Amino acid sequence: MIFMLSLFFGTTNKSGRKKKKVTKAERLKQLQEEEERRQKEEEEARVKYEKEEMERLELERIEKEKWNQLESKDLERRNEELEELSLLERCFPEAEKLKQDTRLLSQWKHYIQCDGSPDPSIAPEINTFISLWKEETNETFEEVIAKSKLVLNLIEKLKLILLETPPYYLEDKNIIQYQGSVLEMQELLHLKFNIATEILLRQASTLADLDSGNMEKVIQDENVTLYVWANLKKNPRYKSVRFSETQTGFEIPRILATSDIALRLLHTHYDHVTPLRPISTSFQGHTTRIPQFVKDEVKSVEAAISKELPEESKQLENESNSVHEEEETKCEEQGDIEVQTSFVQEESDATKCELEMKLLSETVLSAQLLLIENATEKPTFFEDNEVDLCQFTTLGGVYHLDILELPPQYKPMKSWMIVEILKEGLQKYIYPPETTEDVETENAFPPIEVTLEVQENVIFFEDPMVARWDAEGKHWQTDGISNVSYKSEERLITFSLETFGPITLIQDTHVNMPFQSWELRPLGVNKVLLTVTTVFTEVQIQIKEDLCMLASIKLSDKKHSSTLEGKWMTPISFIFALKETGLNIFPSGHSHFYVIINYKDPLVELKAYRQLALLSSAFAFGWSKWNAVCTSKKVIVKLSEHLTEEPIQNPNWTLLMFSGNRAQRLKINENSETFSEALKEETEFHSTLYHMVKDFASKEAMEKIRSSNCQFIDSVCYMLLSTRLLSYS
Repeated sequence: MIFMLSLFFGTTNKSGRKKKKVTKAERLKQLQEEEERRQKEEEEARVKYEKEEMERLELERIEKEKWNQLESKDLERRNEELEELSLLERCFPEAEKLKQDTRLLSQWKHYIQCDGSPDPSIAPEINTFISLWKEETNETFEEVIAKSKLVLNLIEKLKLILLETPPYYLEDKNIIQYQGSVLEMQELLHLKFNIATEILLRQASTLADLDSGNMEKVIQDENVTLYVWANLKKNPRYKSVRFSETQTGFEIPRILATSDIALRLLHTHYDHVTPLRPISTSFQGHTTRIPQFVKDEVKSVEAAISKELPEESKQLENESNSVHEEEETKCEEQGDIEVQTSFVQEESDATKCELEMKLLSETVLSAQLLLIENATEKPTFFEDNEVDLCQFTTLGGVYHLDILELPPQYKPMKSWMIVEILKEGLQKYIYPPETTEDVETENAFPPIEVTLEVQENVIFFEDPMVARWDAEGKHWQTDGISNVSYKSEERLITFSLETFGPITLIQDTHVNMPFQSWELRPLGVNKVLLTVTTVFTEVQIQIKEDLCMLASIKLSDKKHSSTLEGKWMTPISFIFALKETGLNIFPSGHSHFYVIINYKDPLVELKAYRQLALLSSAFAFGWSKWNAVCTSKKVIVKLSEHLTEEPIQNPNWTLLMFSGNRAQRLKINENSETFSEALKEETEFHSTLYHMVKDFASKEAMEKIRSSNCQFIDSVCYMLLSTRLLSYS
């Protein structure tokens, strides 16, 4: 029975496991259901897509409508905003007029000072000074050094006149006169040093050192250092020349150790060897940007004024004669005539002044644009080993290295000192000689090893290169110099030199470009702090009114002291002084050939700098990484209202984009992952940066902006134009 049941159940399970055969109708039904499901999904997807597309199009329509409304609103107020900006930018021609007054005042101050020094800008005065100094003879080195302070001051004044006088005020004849005076004084000063050296060397035997028997002399001044060594003993074993209390010296070959020679190292802390840079006189070509109608309008108004005044006077006089019957009436009418004439005169003067300011404003604008224009061609006229002075800068002055023939020495004769004075003066000893037939060995004239002390107030961010002056080609070159080594901590440079002559140290002009970041921050009333950060250094510059000052320098995150710190100077003088110390953060017209830059349209860049300067008394500005992403027709900066003298911790930066004729706040921030030009919510765009910030600035900030000093704004703008932060960061 049990077996029968198990057999029954086993049979049942086996038949249950058999797969049921699907009929054709069932298969068609399944396919139909799947097709219906697929169509339903597609329909749902289509409906969803259409809905999303409609929503997107609606959003686009709303955005476009909103954008069109904003554009219409911007166009409606553009003329009004540009007119208001034009009034604010009157500060630039006003500052220029003040500069003109300052230049005239300085001439007047020099005139009433009556200190005996000439005015270098007046040709008869400077020519008389040079002629009288030429006539002075037998001056000692100390006397020449004393006189050189005045000469260097006059040269500096002429150079600053050429730099500070706007190109539209410089005439060709003035440039030729000033540069001619500079060259003449430079040559005369060096000639005086040569004559003084000859006078000193005549006394070599009386100044001989008791130990070595040779003469050694060091004369040091703030502008000049003289090292002289006279070989009186001619000891062949005396080959190492080291000046006492210094590490400056020479390693001379045997042939010089046994010759009647003197070694002179004249270190001038200035460079009077490098040719003067040509001053551009092509500003006339750039003034074509000034609208011609402005010039014509000024001339026509001047002519109309000169014609209008006599006619008005004549007309009023005729009216006066017609009412000549009663004395009381005559007196009253005469008073009216005087009042009306005075009114016409004042109105005419005001019109003329207004047009003159308009012309000056356009001229200043063209001069500012000239500061940031890039040269179209790279200089390619350099010979082999010639130093490209657009790429490199001479630093630390010039080391005049000379081997001199020892002049005849003083000889005592009873109570007299007799000396033979050579007619040809101080003579150079030719090394190596032009002919070497009498010399047996080939290596009789090896290179001379020279060790120099590098000037303390000059900064080299990399090991300096050594260049020698080619007198024939009138340029610096790097051949004939070998085995260069530099000890940065001791500030000593050693090298071997084949022939003696003027030597200088050079550094890459663009070693600190491009900049890594920058920030412009208010410090108080008419005072800001500009910070520029480069690969090697952080430079902080204070600007107040029409002056600039080096606030601090950091090298490798450590503070570095400089002689320029704490000295207030005009912007041009300050830039010139900063370059001379090796802190060059000021691109030239050729710099874009040597540095990878973030090119910006010059007109957009100029407008941005002018408007940043206008706002700088109440707003802090800074570098933005997005400035390198946007097109060359747009610039992006970060901005934050800043009304305190102290720095604000974690300021709330806003990104502004400016295209020269449109300013807007951006939706993105500095930490956003992708760039977008989307407008920030609930903001509008304007024609100027001034009106853009006006939308969200406090009353105190706007009051500060409107009350800013015109000279301060002009100085900030000049520093921004000189550093070109928007293109070189």
